[in-house]
Amino acid sequence: MERIREFELSKEYLESLRDSVEAQDVSGISESIEGANEADVAALLDELDMEEALFVLRVLEREFAADVLIELDEEPQFKVVQEMESAELAALLDHMESDDAVDILNQLVVKDREEVISHIQEKEKSGYIQELLRYEEGSAGSLMAKEFIKANLNWTVVQTIEEIRRQAENVEKIYSIYVVDNKESLLGRVALKKIILSSADTKVKDIYEEDLISVPTYMDEEEIAEIMRRYDLEAVPVVNAKNKLVGRITVDDVLDVMREQAEEDMQAMSGISDDVEESDSVFRLTKARLPWLFIGIVGGLLGAKLIGGYNAGLSKYIQLASFIPLITATGGNVGIQSSSLVVQSLAAKSVFAESLGRRFAKVLMVAMLNGLVLGLVVFGTVVFIYNNEVKFGIVVGLALFCVVLLASFMGTVTPIVLDKFGVNPAMASGPFITTANDLLGLAVYFFVAMMLLNL
Repeated sequence: MERIREFELSKEYLESLRDSVEAQDVSGISESIEGANEADVAALLDELDMEEALFVLRVLEREFAADVLIELDEEPQFKVVQEMESAELAALLDHMESDDAVDILNQLVVKDREEVISHIQEKEKSGYIQELLRYEEGSAGSLMAKEFIKANLNWTVVQTIEEIRRQAENVEKIYSIYVVDNKESLLGRVALKKIILSSADTKVKDIYEEDLISVPTYMDEEEIAEIMRRYDLEAVPVVNAKNKLVGRITVDDVLDVMREQAEEDMQAMSGISDDVEESDSVFRLTKARLPWLFIGIVGGLLGAKLIGGYNAGLSKYIQLASFIPLITATGGNVGIQSSSLVVQSLAAKSVFAESLGRRFAKVLMVAMLNGLVLGLVVFGTVVFIYNNEVKFGIVVGLALFCVVLLASFMGTVTPIVLDKFGVNPAMASGPFITTANDLLGLAVYFFVAMMLLNL
């Protein structure tokens, strides 16, 4: 079999890799993957079955295999971790930063987790992991890594450089050097540039900066992501209740949080109840999508019942039925527009955000202007189509105006109320608001028709 010497992420390479795995061509796999990025190799392993992925991981050099395991998607990573022997998994965790190792271990039951930890060679790493496992999921403590660079306030530049060399062996990326006192309390940070440019006997206390943003161990991960986004931070130190430096959170961890939150919001807006991906099983995808589809069905049946109650009126003015799609579609669109803007503002909360009263006033003004324009356009169109039936044109135009006002109000209020009750406000932009506005729009439409046409 011809080996691919230069790595290229492609379907052809994937087939070649499968052939190599089947033939158990260890050297061929090693040579073909040499020089590849761990994310590309993880993408390949995502396409393989569990046994094939395990075989490739075992072929790779351990440090690189650890990086690839971190990059795997959630489901294949879970399957691989579950199948690995405790000592084998521990050997890979030895090459990970503590926060990544904890993410891997959290996929195991407590008994298996403890067994893996017992096989970790680095006792310092083992201690770090056990400490991080105690923190609540989604908090700064669970998100942070214990590997970071720190310098004592009273050290000289020479001492600091020596300590940086020692500590840097376990730190993949150095963003900041944190300055602490003799009690390990966080005081500030010092830039590498200042250390390099300062004389050998200069003390850290003479060159460090006190201006430093830190977060407590209990802070929620979404708040941390917002802080790092707002202040454009690459890393943020984590302190305990006594202001003791206990870890750091890096930008790559926060990007994962942002991505997960964006996916969660997108799925909530689409009416998907679980965290799923296209590659998931048919059963899981069906289970995630059915609940909101049932709500849509219930809404449709209620809408049919509502329309059925006006059959007598519809028989007198059959043209009323022609504009039902217009009313429901416009109400749904207006509601989604309004709720999407509110969800966006809730996701990026600001101390300068407008008060609730001013927000509603603005929504009302926008809705009135949009409703007036749309109502007049529809009024003119209906009068033209139905040979100067002004009264009927007023019914449709006025109903549309009222529906726009109501849908704007619902689209604004619903996400705010959901947020107050701790429910993801993005749900307000999905089938919930669409179904509610359909029913309300139909009710308003037939009420206006009943009043003006004497149905």
